[in-house]
Amino acid sequence: MEPLNGDDRPHLPPPSLWPVGFAVGVACVLVGLIVDPLVVVPIGVAILLVFGFLWARDATKGYRAPVPDLEPETRRPGREAPPIPAHVGEAAMPEPEPGEIERFPRSKFLEFSTLGLGGVIGGIVTIPILGPMVANPFRHEKHGKLDLGPLSDFPSGQWMIATFMTDPAEGEVTRRTAYIRNNGESNGEPSFTIISNRCAHLGCPVQPNGPVFDNKKKVERTKGAGDVTLIPMLPAGGFGCPCHGGQYNPEGNRTAGPPVRALDRYDYSIVGGHLVLGKTYSVSKVDGTGAQAKIHRYGLANPGNHVDGPEAWLYPLQPPH
Repeated sequence: MEPLNGDDRPHLPPPSLWPVGFAVGVACVLVGLIVDPLVVVPIGVAILLVFGFLWARDATKGYRAPVPDLEPETRRPGREAPPIPAHVGEAAMPEPEPGEIERFPRSKFLEFSTLGLGGVIGGIVTIPILGPMVANPFRHEKHGKLDLGPLSDFPSGQWMIATFMTDPAEGEVTRRTAYIRNNGESNGEPSFTIISNRCAHLGCPVQPNGPVFDNKKKVERTKGAGDVTLIPMLPAGGFGCPCHGGQYNPEGNRTAGPPVRALDRYDYSIVGGHLVLGKTYSVSKVDGTGAQAKIHRYGLANPGNHVDGPEAWLYPLQPPH
């Protein structure tokens, strides 16, 4: 039913900015699927819902307007006739035969069939592309205990560059690097500082700002971490990122450049006289040094994400690691 506005001529809807906002929401969702599904996609969906509602409300404004009162039809005198009683005369149409009325009209069947077929085709086309893109951030990197070798390979006070594999069955693609220092004993237990080489800016591998003694390299074959390579180093100037200039002190605290926090660290345990790596966690900063250091630790966050302060409110959710 068309709105009664006294004008039978077709007219175009007035200009509106709501479709532009709706298109921005679609773009936000598509970009978020690649950049950050947990943060950008919900923002795009919110924009879609708001501008979609405003657009629909604006488009149906004419249909929701009140129907104006129509003037009563002017009747000529002498032309009025009494109404015909209901029991007089014949029916305008014969009664339908049983089964003649369609319970499910053909037009509805074609409409639902077209929509269903379109949905199936759209799923076949988009799921193979968008599925892995959305699922990858939620995949857990599972690994067993990473045995880095006996404690005798880590002299007290000495920094070591340790490279190892999180899954030897998968090969070199799982190789990681950590910077390890034996801090000596603390409360009767061995204490270690184990820093990840992943820059807290964009994830580039940081390097020690000091000499690396390659001639003293040692390879230790272990069960959980494959061939573990240990190289002594002396990071007197801390660590630096060759990609964008991020700088960290020997405890991993940011000192210059674009990183937003300190370097990530590894949990560890001592099992049977061997150093065993645990999970990685993020650090906002470290107070103190060595065994007396107070580490402000948080759950593992992506590079570039703040973990404390008001900026952390922009990253309320992190994909599982």
